[in-house]
Amino acid sequence: MKIPQPRYQSPLGRMQPTPVDLDAVKHRGWQDQNILVISESDERLDFFERQLIRRIGERLYGSGGRHG
Repeated sequence: MKIPQPRYQSPLGRMQPTPVDLDAVKHRGWQDQNILVISESDERLDFFERQLIRRIGERLYGSGGRHG
């Protein structure tokens, strides 16, 4: 009969950060403070919405290089 060895729980495990749900943070920002954080390459947007996001970003912050 095989008896599983108990795994050693490292005390450093408590220091690992918990993962953050970025979509939940964005949702909360919109609900609480009307702050919209969106990438122009978000797949949920259609072509015209991407163009609108790009134009707004360029008008507010200037035309920058592409990332990604």
